[in-house]
Amino acid sequence: MMTELSLNVLDVANNSIRAGADLIEIIVQIQRELDTLTITIADNGCGMTKEQLQKVEDPFFTTRTTRKIGLGVPFFKMAALSTGGTFRIVSTVGVGTTVIAQFKLSHIDRMPLGDMNSTIHTLITLNTQINFVYTYQFDCNQFTLNTREFREILNDVPLNSPEVSEYIKEFLEENQNETDGGYLV
Repeated sequence: MMTELSLNVLDVANNSIRAGADLIEIIVQIQRELDTLTITIADNGCGMTKEQLQKVEDPFFTTRTTRKIGLGVPFFKMAALSTGGTFRIVSTVGVGTTVIAQFKLSHIDRMPLGDMNSTIHTLITLNTQINFVYTYQFDCNQFTLNTREFREILNDVPLNSPEVSEYIKEFLEENQNETDGGYLV
């Protein structure tokens, strides 16, 4: 089992990449008043049929040929449900897939969110051909990183160039700290 939710996000986002997505949206919402942590990962990849959708939560189903089991989605689902939360996947062939995991924030079995900034930074810098929109919401505060906006400003400078990579890392850390005041999720 994964030890941080950010690793589940990385795994599901990699599924989106394998599904041919060129736009992946990741939303992390912490709402203390509602005692919820909600993670949404949406893509515009190839989508799944009803049959694939029914099988995707089965640890012994994978479309990959490099290994025979796909544990990412089942573990993510189990992590959410074990806190009294919910888990849902919506997918349409040719349109894309959305995964929504909601956790009870204060539940003793909720895994830590982990280092979302490193996860987002890794996804962006290792997949420069894909657009990412990352929104981090803490109670009423939020920030969004949209790689399309970065590309407009940077013209032809790649997102994985050392200077831009470092800027993205600092942007994520500073904005998260401004948004949640250093709250440990």
